[in-house]
This record gives sequence, C-alpha cells and structure tokens, in this order.
Amino acid sequence: MALVEVEMAEGVAEITLNRPDKMNALSRALQDELAGAIAAATQDPAVRVLILTGAGQRAFTAGLDLKEVGELGLSRTTGGPPPRDPVRALLAFPKPVIGAINGVAATGGFELALACDILIASSNARFADTHVRVGVIPGWGLSQRLSRLIGTSRAKELSLSGNYIDAETALAWGLVNRVLAPDALMPAARTLAADIASCDPGMVIRYKALIDDGFALPFGEAMALERARSMEQNARVTAESVEQSRAAVQARGRGQA
Repeated sequence: MALVEVEMAEGVAEITLNRPDKMNALSRALQDELAGAIAAATQDPAVRVLILTGAGQRAFTAGLDLKEVGELGLSRTTGGPPPRDPVRALLAFPKPVIGAINGVAATGGFELALACDILIASSNARFADTHVRVGVIPGWGLSQRLSRLIGTSRAKELSLSGNYIDAETALAWGLVNRVLAPDALMPAARTLAADIASCDPGMVIRYKALIDDGFALPFGEAMALERARSMEQNARVTAESVEQSRAAVQARGRGQA
C-alpha cells in the first residue's frame, strides 16, 4: 500500500496521506514520499492547484510517528538517510495549496497544515500543538506561522497548554476558512481548486508570490513591493485584453448570482 496517494484531474493534483490505521502519522518513509510527490507536482506544468488531505475521517495527520522517534530519535543523521522535508517542499511549491483537514492535525501535522495556502476543515477536525508535552521544539515553523495567523495570545494558549481546539473554534479564530460536514469536505475542496485552476496560471503564481513576499516585509516595504510589481505587470496589459477579461468576469458573476 502506497503511503502517499496522488490523483490528477483537470489541473488539480490531490495528494492523500495514506496511513489511516496510524492516524496518518509522519513516519520517515511517509515524509520522504510526500516530499517527493510535492516535488513532482512542482515540476509538472499540468498541475495548477494542489489539494492535501489525509485518508479516513480520524486524522489529517497526528504528526511525527512517535513510536519511530522513540526508536530512532529525532536526529536526521540517525536511522539511515534523512527523509526529504515535506514542509520545505510545500513552501517551495509556487502554486496554491488547499489543505482539506479531515481530522486531527497535531504538532508536526499542524505544521504541515500551516504550510498550506488555504485551509478548509471537516467538522471532525481538531488542532493541537503538543510540543511542550513531548519536550520538543518545533522545526517546521509552527512557533512563527501560528502566531502570525491567529495572534500571539491565542497561539500561546494553544502552544503552551498542548490543548486541542475543535473545528468551530478554529473557524472563529481565523485558522480555517470554513467548516463542512465530513462528506462535503472534498467536494468543496475540489470546487475551490477548480475555480482557481480556471484562472490564468501565470497570474495565479505571481499573485500568490506577491502576497507571500509582501507578508514577510514591514507594511511600507510591502506596499512598495506591490507598486513595483504592479507597474511591471500592468505595463504589459492591453486595452483589448482588459475588455476580453471584463466580459468573462461579468459572465462568471452572472452565473454565480
């Protein structure tokens, strides 16, 4: 049985963590296969959007495989060749990533979720940062990304207690965009992915990069970055292309009304 399943349809790659009997725990082998699958999607020009989810309804991923860690330790220099880094692979993926959080996303699994661009959650989803309970400092960005997403006070509540929050709390805190019934999660993720895939792929890549690059800067520098890239991009826009795009946007708006 493959630890990572990949399906491709109409520009959307679905990557599923496939250890449901182990709550999709991130063994070294799974980490390596996942990073490899993301790298392959990065190199595939047919891929416009990536959906990341877990098999089953219990867990997105419960984080690192603690049984394996207990046997091999945390060092990437022990227990054979180190696995490729799935979080780094996600962050290097230039196109949008939708995290469809189908169940528990804990610790390393929480970090994997936070590396996605957009999170939608099943009502079964729960989130926890248990690093303080296992005596490990995060290395995939949780200590920095979570506070920037939900604020330092809420991030400290989660990270310093090791407690879980449910999907509705995650929605209220701005951690996820929406909460859906378990059976509605993947259809909603696919619909959103199709909407994104219907847009100009080069423009989507540039806009995602602008948001991410600007967010990493102080506000004034970010505004200057937007202006510079706007001038560069918009200098290539013609009146004819704007008119064509306007008609398409209006037609789409009428269809969604």
